Amino acid sequence: MLHAVIMAGGSGTRFWPQSRKQRPKQLLPLAGSESLIQQTAARCQPWIPPERIWVVTNARQIEATREQLPQVPPGNFLVEPCGRNTAPCVGMAAIRLLQADPEAEMLVLPADHVIQPDEIFQAACQRAASVLVQHPEGLILFGVRPTYPATGFGYIERGQPLADRADAIYEVARFREKPDAPTAAEYLASGRFYWNCGIFVWRAARILQALAEYEPELSAGLQQLTDAADWSAAVEQVFPTLKSISIDYAVLERARHVFVLEAPFGWDDVGSWLAVARLRGADDAGNTIDGPWSGVSTKDCIVRTTPDHLVATIGVEDLVIVHTSDATLVARKSDEDGLRKLVSQLEQEGRGNLL
Repeated sequence: MLHAVIMAGGSGTRFWPQSRKQRPKQLLPLAGSESLIQQTAARCQPWIPPERIWVVTNARQIEATREQLPQVPPGNFLVEPCGRNTAPCVGMAAIRLLQADPEAEMLVLPADHVIQPDEIFQAACQRAASVLVQHPEGLILFGVRPTYPATGFGYIERGQPLADRADAIYEVARFREKPDAPTAAEYLASGRFYWNCGIFVWRAARILQALAEYEPELSAGLQQLTDAADWSAAVEQVFPTLKSISIDYAVLERARHVFVLEAPFGWDDVGSWLAVARLRGADDAGNTIDGPWSGVSTKDCIVRTTPDHLVATIGVEDLVIVHTSDATLVARKSDEDGLRKLVSQLEQEGRGNLL
C-alpha cells in the first residue's frame, strides 16, 4: 500500500521573524488559512488515510507539529535527534514503514510546498504508483516544467519515454545542480529539463536496497534500527552517527531505473517572502497585506503583522515588513542574501532566542 512520508524538519530562516526554529515555515499559514504542513497532509487524504501518513520532524518541533496534525496517529511521528539531510531521513522512514507494512510504497514529499489542485496531484501520485507495478525497481521523481530560467533549483534532464507507458514518464538522462543564468536559459529553451521538486515515489524495500548498494556505511547504520527493541532509544543513539547526505546525491544521481514524471499540477516551493505575494495576490497598488495596515503612497510591499499591531507606511515601495511580538523586519523584497546574513548576525550577537 502507498504511504505518505512528510519531511518536516526544516528551520525556514528565509521567513524570519515569523518563522523560528520552534515554529518554522511549514507550521505557518503562508498560503491560506491553514499551515503549509496541514495543507500537505490534507492533500493526501482521503486516498491515503491518516494511519498511512508519517511525519519526520525534529525534537524542537515535534509538539507543535503534533498539535497541527491531530488526525495522524502519535506513533507515526518520527523524531530526528539532529539534522542529517534527506537520505538518513528517508532511510529511517523506510525501515519504520516496512515494520508496519512489508509491501509499503512511499510517497515522499516536503512539508512546505504549495501544490494545486489537490485532485490532479492525487491522480499524478496514483500514476506514479502504477509504474511500480510494471517497474518495481523504479525510483520515480516528479519534475516541474520550468516557467522561467531559475538558478535556485536543481534540474532533471529527461531521456527516453518508458516504452510501456503512454503518459509523460521518462528515464532520467542526467541531473544538473543550480545552474548559472545563461545555462538555466538554455535548459528552459531546450524543453528537456524539469525542476526537481523533491517529491518521490518508490517501494520502501527498494530505496533501502539502493542505499545499501551506494552508501553501504550509511545503510549499515540504519540497519541497527531494524531490530531495535526500543525504537526511540536506538534512533537517539544511531542517527547522529549517520552520514549527512541528500537522497539525490546518495542514490538518485547514481542509481539505475530512475524515472521522471512530468508534474501536471501547479507547484511553488514557497522559498522566500516573494512567494507570499504570488500565492496570496495583491491589491491595486501591488501590496500584499496580512493584518492591520494603513498606507499612503505605498507600492509593491508585503506587510504581515499581528492582529493587535497596526503597521503604517508612507512613501515606500518594494519592501517586506513583518512584525511579530518580539521583532520587526524591514527589508527589500528581493534581498534574500541580506536576510541570511541578518539571521547569522543575530546568532553572533547572542540573540539566538529570537531565531
